[in-house]
Amino acid sequence: MASIKDVAAEAGVSVATVSRVLNDHPSVSADARTRVLAAVETLGYRPNAVARSLRTDHTRTLGLVISDVLNPYFTHLARSVEEEARALGYSVIIGNADERPDLQDHHVRTLLDRRIDGLLVSPTDGGSPLMLDAARSGTPMVFVDRWIPGIDVPVVRSDGGAAVHDLVAHLHGLGHRRLAIITGPAATTTGQERVEAFRQAMGAYGLPLPDDYIGQGDFQAESGRRATERFLDLEEPPEVVFAADNLMALGALDAIRARGLRVPDDIALAAFDDIPWFVHTAPPITAIAQPTGELGHAAVRALVDRIEGRPPESVTLPARLVVRRSCGEPAPQGQPRPPALPGQSAPQEPPARTEPSPATNRSQS
Repeated sequence: MASIKDVAAEAGVSVATVSRVLNDHPSVSADARTRVLAAVETLGYRPNAVARSLRTDHTRTLGLVISDVLNPYFTHLARSVEEEARALGYSVIIGNADERPDLQDHHVRTLLDRRIDGLLVSPTDGGSPLMLDAARSGTPMVFVDRWIPGIDVPVVRSDGGAAVHDLVAHLHGLGHRRLAIITGPAATTTGQERVEAFRQAMGAYGLPLPDDYIGQGDFQAESGRRATERFLDLEEPPEVVFAADNLMALGALDAIRARGLRVPDDIALAAFDDIPWFVHTAPPITAIAQPTGELGHAAVRALVDRIEGRPPESVTLPARLVVRRSCGEPAPQGQPRPPALPGQSAPQEPPARTEPSPATNRSQS
């Protein structure tokens, strides 16, 4: 592997001149710069990024701390972050918090120690002193998806309030009246916003939301399973379970199938955070989709703006309702209904629902 001395010898200049060219110093003549760059190309020289960072205070590296790498939403988000960072000349180091505040802070501390240029975080809760200290110290930082109130950094997120209202309107139009929700952690902004949007939409349609129809989850599949089992044990179970993220929806589906019940004939299911394989379940799951790729790209651009001295901006993008078949929607023309599970009779088409939905204003979260 070629060294910086080899480049200097090939170009007929000093090592100091090579260093100045590689660091884009203005004092180098055009002729010397051309010869150095030609030598770099000929020898295939690659500068040591760590050594360069010690001289320039820049590593061209971003840190990303996501809440749960097993959640397809965050996997997609991480991929879009890496794509945009690469396009802008940055690399990304990713840390998985696994929905644990202590692990989140471990990754943040480690990334800061590695001299990253900026930090993207989807916080697991709202009480991290380390995050506050990092922001106050001037570390370029952007919150993505979730945020911590009171910390003055840009936030890139989606607004699901209108989409949640659209979902409740859709369910009401199908004739459903007993709607339950599996919420996310109360310590997260997304957990708070989604349940509040659901509560407001239910109120707009005059639908009650009793405490028994609120299941506390943690954005993990097992919590969705437990909450749904409790719903099914009620004297009057809900007609619909709305899970506030995709993993809890999969846990809810497991609980429903474990009881030998069918979606949507025995109980309907909807989810926040659409994922690719929701179209492959039987039936496909109605879900609220976030513009995940756009969020990742926008978060990187906001962070790079801050790193490079441009004023960054917070970004809010709308989520949207994707209607499929898991809430009793009619099958598309000519498409058969899914077969019965072993030991069950084939389901009948649900009767037509004719009750009108009231006209209401949308409630934003």
